[in-house]
Amino acid sequence: MTHPPASRNYSEQQAGSLRAGDHLILPDGNRSAEIHRVDVEADDFGTPAMVLATLSGGGVLRIAAGSTIRVTDDAEPGTAAAADDAPGAPTPSDDAAPELPAPSGAGAPELPASGPSPAPEEEVPDATESDNTAAAVVVPPQPVAPPAVGGPSDADLALIPVPDGTPESVVEAAAEAHPGAVGVLLLSERLAKGINTKSGSCLKDLSDLAHELFITLKDAENALAVADLLNVLPFDGNPDRWASVESTLALSSYICRQLGQDQRAGIYEKFLRAPEAMETDPFKARINAKVRQRSLNEPNLYDKEIFRSIDNANPDAEREWRLLRLEALLFLRAHGGSETVGTAELERRIGNELESVRA
Repeated sequence: MTHPPASRNYSEQQAGSLRAGDHLILPDGNRSAEIHRVDVEADDFGTPAMVLATLSGGGVLRIAAGSTIRVTDDAEPGTAAAADDAPGAPTPSDDAAPELPAPSGAGAPELPASGPSPAPEEEVPDATESDNTAAAVVVPPQPVAPPAVGGPSDADLALIPVPDGTPESVVEAAAEAHPGAVGVLLLSERLAKGINTKSGSCLKDLSDLAHELFITLKDAENALAVADLLNVLPFDGNPDRWASVESTLALSSYICRQLGQDQRAGIYEKFLRAPEAMETDPFKARINAKVRQRSLNEPNLYDKEIFRSIDNANPDAEREWRLLRLEALLFLRAHGGSETVGTAELERRIGNELESVRA
């Protein structure tokens, strides 16, 4: 098996963490080439599958996204690092693009027809070695201690008022303030049986109650009191349960901005974005950030559905779609807007939707 020159310094990293300017050791193990551009191809499910590394001298290397490759820091920029003057070592011409070694031939390392080859720097153990000698397998480095999914800090929680009584009593007080509101009555009756924060349906009822209090009844105080029953919950890794918490955090942020409580609103926005920083893999975190930014830049605001309801003279359906649009706008506002919609425009559009659904 061909080994890299002993004098070369190299390190291992995952293919997904490659950057333009890195000097990648080529599959023959003897040469390196500077990377000009890195592109990522996803599979049909949107998962990164293939990294395309365009080399400065020409040519493209296709690398599986989860592969471990080697980079060196002692190559000349923009050129391939020549191998030792060993007999049969491939030496590209000055103006030729780096090429993969031929499948067979004198002086060139042979590659299998399919399947990954052993990493060049590892030697396959000899058959005479002891049985406990492991095969040469490169394992991607794992984080030593991934951060635990924790809840809000004590300093952050200090800015959120402590509920006056039990969660059930908070719901009961909100219902007593609006005895004629049917929507509040129905939700409060279900929640009065007991609030279980591990139940997704219970969290959804609390979120719906907070929205009903503020959007329909314009009761910001009770809406915040109910929402805070959810706002202090940490992200537990379940996206279905978190959707209800995320919705109340966005609503609470908007209410506090309207009341001039910017510091408290900032805490809600911090809680809302907390799950985004919990990915420990740099490659996955970068892909997630791109997907998230795209969703913020191109949000679904249900324009077609709203126009269809208007054309069909169906005000109930129109209101339901506008409520979903309002929720999407509140989520954008809690993120400080996006690259396509600024905060001023969001404030205007949220105001318009509130007028429409309250009419």
